[in-house]
Amino acid sequence: MVSVKARVEAVLEKISKVCERVGRKPEEIKLVAVSKTFPPEAIKEAFLAGVRLIGENRVQEALSKYESLKDLDIEWHMVGYLQRNKVKKALKIFDYIQSLDRLSLAEEIDKEAKRMGIDKVKVLVEVNISGEPTKHGVVPEELFDFIDSLDRFESLDIRGLMTIGPLTDDIEKIREAFRKMNFLFEKVKRDFPHVRWEYLSMGMTDDFEIAIEEGSNMVRVGRGIFGSRSG
Repeated sequence: MVSVKARVEAVLEKISKVCERVGRKPEEIKLVAVSKTFPPEAIKEAFLAGVRLIGENRVQEALSKYESLKDLDIEWHMVGYLQRNKVKKALKIFDYIQSLDRLSLAEEIDKEAKRMGIDKVKVLVEVNISGEPTKHGVVPEELFDFIDSLDRFESLDIRGLMTIGPLTDDIEKIREAFRKMNFLFEKVKRDFPHVRWEYLSMGMTDDFEIAIEEGSNMVRVGRGIFGSRSG
């Protein structure tokens, strides 16, 4: 059985090779290990292999892992759909909310942050770049109005955009979606210069190399690090 350490090393090697191919520096790329359904022990293995960013999809599941791993210097990322009634718990755990996709959620985060005495909450705006109805995210046509609307929420610290690539084996369709996403990222940087546009989070186990080629600087890898999920 392949160890988590070996998988981490393999992913880092792939990142290094794709960066070399396109003239980028590997240290530009942030690796988020997505540990959904995997126990704290697996996260600790990834941590010992050099991973510092951990992504979780569900608040309740993340809470128990967070408690178990408090002593480790982990940066926690919420990468799944966030329900408004889970915001209070989420703000106790996560350093980043990568799935801000609607104004009602922005309002809830802002309200709870103020109530809890949290000055700023780092968020990424999730974009549904593929237009698939099963995916969450702001549609590209509404992205600029959405970002404009976030100005009134004092507790939000927008740090970038996030997307999930299209569910297809067609590499060109995946590449086209990521290219479109990078174009949007460059455009929001120009249109909203007061925002700290730090991350373009796109690319997962099956498509992170294409994502890096098309401008991603943050990839979210689950199966490629922890193996196949049980649920």
